[in-house]
Amino acid sequence: MARPREVPEFDCDAPFELAATRVVELRAAEVFEHSRGVLDLEDVERLHDMRVATRRLRAALEVFRPCFPRKRYRGALRPLKALADALGERRDRDVAIEFFESFLEGAPAADRGRLEILIARLREEQRQANESLASFMTEERLADLRAALDGLVGAARR
Repeated sequence: MARPREVPEFDCDAPFELAATRVVELRAAEVFEHSRGVLDLEDVERLHDMRVATRRLRAALEVFRPCFPRKRYRGALRPLKALADALGERRDRDVAIEFFESFLEGAPAADRGRLEILIARLREEQRQANESLASFMTEERLADLRAALDGLVGAARR
């Protein structure tokens, strides 16, 4: 799992709004840094890293909520939450597949067929969740989210 970066020049004596802008900018950057390769079903850790990054960003937005205008806050939070939900749907399947595959080799012969059927169903659900997620991962949707977050940070600086 990717570790969160330290917030540079974080000063506990600085105004709350300054802390908000620095933390939200950094956490937002991490979300977009982890967006490459998320749809790759062979490397599920990329998706996991992006999902964790969205959760960190959402937590930062909640902590610093008083610093942001309500309309801009909702305008940034809504698409971020939708993205996080889509990441979560895919991640749930990734985890389930990994879990059941860990039993497959050591399972009694009578259970292997059932496990393989279950894993095949989960892989189909994973594929469907990935297709849904793909609509959130377009350049346009990511650019819109980035613009909403940039606007939010800009509004806090005023």
